Amino acid sequence: VVGIISILTFCLLVVPLAADAQQAGKVYRIGVLSPRYCRDELFDHFLRGMRDLGYVEGKTYILEWRCAEGKYDRLPGLAAELVHLNVDVLVAVASPAIRAAKQATATIPIVFPTTGDPVGSGFVASLARPGGNVTGLSNVNVDVSAKLLELVTVMVPKLSRVAVLGNPGSSTYLAHLKSI
Repeated sequence: VVGIISILTFCLLVVPLAADAQQAGKVYRIGVLSPRYCRDELFDHFLRGMRDLGYVEGKTYILEWRCAEGKYDRLPGLAAELVHLNVDVLVAVASPAIRAAKQATATIPIVFPTTGDPVGSGFVASLARPGGNVTGLSNVNVDVSAKLLELVTVMVPKLSRVAVLGNPGSSTYLAHLKSI
C-alpha cells in the first residue's frame, strides 16, 4: 500500500512537469537520488504510469538516475551531480537522500515520495506549509506502534519480553520507542 501511495504521489507531483513539457515543447529533466539501487520495482510502476498517460522517457522527459548502492556517504556527491546538471526537479527517495538533496540546493524543487517525519527531520517547516523547495508525503505512523504491541500481547498472552528494532538515526525512532 505504501508503495502504491508513493507511486501515486510521485506521479501527482511530477506529471505536471511532463504536461508542461508537451505544451511548451521542452523536455524536462528529472533527477532521481536514491540511497539504494536505481530503477527498482517502484520506479518501474512510475514509468509504466507515465507511458500510460502518453509521456515518453527520452522524448517528453529525461530521468537522471544517481544511486548510492547502499553507500550513504556517496549521496552528497551524487546530489551535487544532479544539481550541476540543473535538473528541473529532484526526486529524493528516503531520508538520507532528502537530506543530501536539501544540502545541495535551495532552489531546485525537491520531491520525496514518502518519508517518516519530514518536520522532525528538518526537511520542511510544517506539513501544512512545507515552505522552501522541499515537498512530499509523510508516512508518520507513530500512533500505530503502541497498537501493534497491544495486538501482539493479545495474540501471545504470556509474552513477557519484546525487542524493538529500529534505526537510531531515524527522526521517528525515539517517537516510536516512546509510544511503544
